[in-house]
Amino acid sequence: MAVVVLDKICKTYGNNFHAIKDLSLTIHDGEFLILVGPSGCGKSTALRMIAGLEDVSSGTLSIGDQDVVDLPPKDRDIAMVFQSYALYPHMTVFDNIAFSMKLAGKNKAERTKRVNEIAKILQLETLLQNKPAQLSGGQRQRVAMGRAMVREPAAFLMDEPLSNLDAKLRVQMRAEIASLQRQLGVTTIYVTHDQTEAMTMGDRVAVLKGGVLQQVDTPKVLYHKPVNAFVAGFIGSPSMNLFEGRLEGGSIRLPDFSIPLPASVLERVPGLSGFDGKPVVFGIRPEDLHDSRLPSGAAYPTIPALVRTIEELGSELIVHLKIDAPRVDSGDPDAVEDLSGAANAVARFEATSTIKAGERIDLAIDPAKLHFFNPQTHAAL
Repeated sequence: MAVVVLDKICKTYGNNFHAIKDLSLTIHDGEFLILVGPSGCGKSTALRMIAGLEDVSSGTLSIGDQDVVDLPPKDRDIAMVFQSYALYPHMTVFDNIAFSMKLAGKNKAERTKRVNEIAKILQLETLLQNKPAQLSGGQRQRVAMGRAMVREPAAFLMDEPLSNLDAKLRVQMRAEIASLQRQLGVTTIYVTHDQTEAMTMGDRVAVLKGGVLQQVDTPKVLYHKPVNAFVAGFIGSPSMNLFEGRLEGGSIRLPDFSIPLPASVLERVPGLSGFDGKPVVFGIRPEDLHDSRLPSGAAYPTIPALVRTIEELGSELIVHLKIDAPRVDSGDPDAVEDLSGAANAVARFEATSTIKAGERIDLAIDPAKLHFFNPQTHAAL
């Protein structure tokens, strides 16, 4: 186990493309840190720099108390688990897991003892004589993890290890990996583009955009206190709704409606005082928009909305709406735009709601849950 420290590391390619810009992070001993962001944000590049598979253009990088910038991967005391399982197809599960120990010259008795210990933890005991072609995707992923664990490294590096699995198996493996990491207590850095994966697995989550660290904190803080509109729009599924309005006399005003702000909001966000009479970006999570005809929405002010489509999930409804407010781009290049050009808001309604697509409704909004951002910089107020 070890502390991993990245101090202003950069990665620049020959065409002057800056993949990573002054990335500073400290991953504590035994911590499970997630690197997350849209495609091309630099998260895998950062992981490969820690592993030694990419050169560091500038900055310092240490694992434990050792500067590893100039060390080859084999000397960094790390183990990687890749998106592709990278198993040897002609070898049994036992031989795949034991391969690094065999290369290191460990005797057969020691190899057998260690592999059996790992197989018990990963529930692979009955599969040790099988070959990869005889395994399911989840079993192959556990073998790949066993191969990393057998080395007892200072740190695990995982590069989107669940992306090849189906949705149900991903959920299962998320829980298994998180539980296993807590059991082993090994410092782990895990790359994913799936923010749900990031929020459910990590002790802390580092959000990257364009090679720049946006925010690093616990999942709860990222969700409730995003530092900018990008983090607000990226974290959460469905993501936060972001719009631009004008702050006037304690209300957010738009052409056809206004949202009164309670005094508690103005006290909570003192930065709003500098935007009176000016445009401001405001955000609201889908779960803070309600069907005004249900008890859960009766106490809140309402705004007019048109129901475009409804996704019935059994336990809740995901409702796509059109409201008369200009939507703000969070800056996520992977964000999916509504192809009709009509829906610009998403809400979570209780399953008891009886709304229909095409219906005009009074949409209840909880103003105490609004987030506010500077319209020029998109920084949180």
